[in-house]
Amino acid sequence: MSRLLRATVLMILVAACGGGDNSAPRNLNDACSILNQRGKYYKAMKKTQRRWDIPINVQMATLYQESKFIGNARTPHQYALGIIPMGRQSSAYGYSQALDATWDEYRASTGRRSAKRDDFSDAVDFMGWYMDESARKLGISKADARNQYLAYHEGRAGYARGSHNSKAWLIRVSQSVDDRSRLYEAQLRQCGKI
Repeated sequence: MSRLLRATVLMILVAACGGGDNSAPRNLNDACSILNQRGKYYKAMKKTQRRWDIPINVQMATLYQESKFIGNARTPHQYALGIIPMGRQSSAYGYSQALDATWDEYRASTGRRSAKRDDFSDAVDFMGWYMDESARKLGISKADARNQYLAYHEGRAGYARGSHNSKAWLIRVSQSVDDRSRLYEAQLRQCGKI
C-alpha cells in the first residue's frame, strides 16, 4: 500500500472517530427544525421525559438559555485589570452548564459514573434529574419552565432563600425561558413531537 493511500485512510479514520458535533443547530427559534437536524436530541429528550417526567419543551428552553445547544460551552474568562487572566467565572460546562460539584452529585446519585457534560444524552438526563429533585424538594411543577430555571440557575438552596428575587436581570431571563418553552411547546405540537 502506498504511503499516500495509507495516509489518506488514516486521515479518514481519524476524522470519523473525532469528537462529537458540539456546534449549535441552525435555527434555534424552531424546535422542530432543531429536532429534524439532530435526531439524537429528540431520542435523548424523550428518554429524559419518560424517566424524569420533564417536558421536552422545558428541557429545550433551558438548553437554549444555558448553552444555545453547544456541547462544549464554557463560561467566559475573568480578567484582572482587564488583561490578566484569572480563570473562568465558574466550572459550568457543556450543554447543561452543570457545575463540577453538582455534576459529581448527579453521577453519584444516579450511578452514571461515566456520564459526560458534553454528551447530549447525559446532559439532558442531568437536567431531568435536577428538575425532578427541584419538583420534589421545592414543589415546583415540572412544566413550570420559569421557576425550574430559577432553581436550576440559583441552586435549590438559593431558590428556597429567594436569592433570585433581588436579581431583576435573572427574573427577566427566567421569563424569557418560560416564553421560549411555550413557543417550543406550540411548535412541537404542530410537528407531532408531543
